[in-house]
Amino acid sequence: MSHTLGADELNLLDSWWRAANYLTVGQIYLQSNPLLREPLRPEHIKPRLLGHWGTSPGLSLLYAHMNRLIRKRNIDAIFLAGPGHGGPALIANVWLEGTWSEIYPDVSRDGEGMKLLFRQFSTPYGVPSHVSPPVPGSIHEGGELGYVLTHAFGAAFDNPDLVVMAVVGDGEAETGPLEGSWKGISFLNPARDGAVLPVLHLNGYKIANPTVLARKGDEELVSLFRGHGYDPFFVVGDDTARVHAALAETLDACHDRIREIQRSARAGAPGRPRWPMIVLRTPKGWTGPQTVDGVQVEGTFRAHQVPIAQVRENPDHLRRLEAWMKSYRPQELFDDSGAPRDFLDDLAPRGQKRMSASSHANGGRVLVPLELPDYTEYAVEVKAPATVRHESVRQLGAMLRDVFAKNQRQQNFRLFCPDELTSNRLGAVLESTERCWVEQRLAGDDHLAADGRVMEVLSEHNCEGWLEGYVLTGRHGLFCTYEAFAMVVASMTTQHAKWLEMCRELSWRAPVASLNVLLTSTCWRNDHNGFSHQGPGFIDTVISKQGKVARVYLPPDANCLLSVADHCLRSRNYVNLIVIDKQPQLQWLSMDQARAHCARGAGIWDWASSGVDDLDVVLGCAGDIPTLETIAAAHWLRQRAPGLRVRVVNVVDLFAIADPHEHPHGVPADQFVQLFTRDVDVVFAFHGYPNVLHALLHGRQNARRFHVRGYNEEGTTTTPFDMVVLNRISRFHLAIEALRRARRPPENADQLIEQCEITLRRHTAYVKQHFEDMPEIRDWTWTP
Repeated sequence: MSHTLGADELNLLDSWWRAANYLTVGQIYLQSNPLLREPLRPEHIKPRLLGHWGTSPGLSLLYAHMNRLIRKRNIDAIFLAGPGHGGPALIANVWLEGTWSEIYPDVSRDGEGMKLLFRQFSTPYGVPSHVSPPVPGSIHEGGELGYVLTHAFGAAFDNPDLVVMAVVGDGEAETGPLEGSWKGISFLNPARDGAVLPVLHLNGYKIANPTVLARKGDEELVSLFRGHGYDPFFVVGDDTARVHAALAETLDACHDRIREIQRSARAGAPGRPRWPMIVLRTPKGWTGPQTVDGVQVEGTFRAHQVPIAQVRENPDHLRRLEAWMKSYRPQELFDDSGAPRDFLDDLAPRGQKRMSASSHANGGRVLVPLELPDYTEYAVEVKAPATVRHESVRQLGAMLRDVFAKNQRQQNFRLFCPDELTSNRLGAVLESTERCWVEQRLAGDDHLAADGRVMEVLSEHNCEGWLEGYVLTGRHGLFCTYEAFAMVVASMTTQHAKWLEMCRELSWRAPVASLNVLLTSTCWRNDHNGFSHQGPGFIDTVISKQGKVARVYLPPDANCLLSVADHCLRSRNYVNLIVIDKQPQLQWLSMDQARAHCARGAGIWDWASSGVDDLDVVLGCAGDIPTLETIAAAHWLRQRAPGLRVRVVNVVDLFAIADPHEHPHGVPADQFVQLFTRDVDVVFAFHGYPNVLHALLHGRQNARRFHVRGYNEEGTTTTPFDMVVLNRISRFHLAIEALRRARRPPENADQLIEQCEITLRRHTAYVKQHFEDMPEIRDWTWTP
């Protein structure tokens, strides 16, 4: 590759890179004496040496060269750092650009500000060692590895002029989510989307071991990435000038190729192009100490974290650290006040062209609200409760169809689903858009098009990650999947919730659209699929998050689902979880009733209750199938124990039952008593694991009177009703519990309990013989 970089440009790039490396080392080690105008002493060093050096030089190198490309080509770009603890490198570059000091004025762009920059890194109440929300320009949390490419593609979708550089660490490249995410280019439409430029940074090592891809030769890597659909460009070496020249030329060539692809596609050329990517091979801990105590450091795993340890205790190590920092010649880079010298500004872009100041990385600043249809137009007519059956999710599909139609011009909404759109009854959206597919299409393919806005790929990681990148850059979306397999992305959702929690403390971070997750094909109706498909644990994941960001909704029917979905699509800065099954189910509430019920979060269903005051027992429920079994239990008790005074309470917003000190949606104590009384026992049927509800009830008055039935890891391939029987949450189990817990049980309580037990035994025999539920169960409806 010819070296076309001019001497002045080379010197500028190298100066910026040295300045960034100097600042990175300072963050890892120092709390004072940043300009080394006097010898280092132990008191200049942080009490704890935290931080990762090994990957930082490569990140700063790439950041500097992206700045050059932005200025040279006048492009919009953001920078995503996949390597886990590369935070000090990004912070250094953001400070050099001036954005850090603009947002945090106390950390001024001079020597005193530099001291504060060093002191806050990886210290109590400072900033983490990975790229995190306090770092301007970031949308990607580097604490957990594997997601940088999915976030990058999510950011690029519907951002036609944006270039996203996504740096993939070679350790990160070993994770399952990252390996699957190379397929993003099969869904990236160059006619309407931006570009993702992946950079696989091979520096050879993880914490203590070599990395797999770094030990492969170039020929194998070319085969691997060409197989994924990329055109790999290699930049290899440890000679600074040569690497600068090669990287500059390679970035220019990659950008030329990106623009050529986009021009061709926007002129009508079909097919999936072969997108460029970069493989960068540089030494681990490049420009750091080559050896320490006679042991090789640079180019080995020993450079991963802190190359020189025991700096406070070992005078020789202190001298080695000082020599290392002086090797960057800081006096050439910073003036007498400690400010970066003026010539460094010639590399930094201006204003929002700076990657650290890009509105795309602070998505709330460019957020355009969705234009939503009137959700009441999709209502199911309910003249009387529990008399008609309907697939509730199908109504949501009709509503989402029109969300796509109404927002066609602004193109800021997408639906992400792992090959389950029609299975989950959302197929109506295909009347407004297609499934996105940029690969070849064959006769017989269904609703595939390059400009489709439904993102279906059999990877929960990709779907979740794309949605996260999409909403963090200012758009809206919904992720829908089978309930049991949402656990695949439980950790991703946790990381996103933590991101939102931190962003709420940062006034400069504008609110973004919520992460909306719809779980259907639930545990109670995966009877045909068997035990592997029966697991409601994702509720546990969301429920454990802070009340500032977590919301869980269990709509019992279609009209409640529509009300909840409208609310979630309008909300900001939340993780909204909606759980409802896709199968035909009894409908309970009219639209007016549903809207009022959802607004309250929980309410008494008078029509299902047989008492107002002086109650004997309360039946509570949350979730569609638990609601069915609770209402059927109340109906059974009304017929056979008409003197028993029973109240039915349905909960749609799960956090409504939490103590208001624990969650903002928790109803006040007096309202809680109005719902559940002060001292009457409550038999509660819950969609998920019973311990979740017990935890939420902590702090409520006399919480021990709540007797919760839920999913208890009992399942198999069976019938729908047998699922609730196996988990002891059936209408008969609830009726038995109510009779046992009632303040004034009827005189014939023992006989009624025996009737329930006889019916349960008859049920078991029936399903084993007929392979379906008894007709009186299958066809049950409410009768006054």
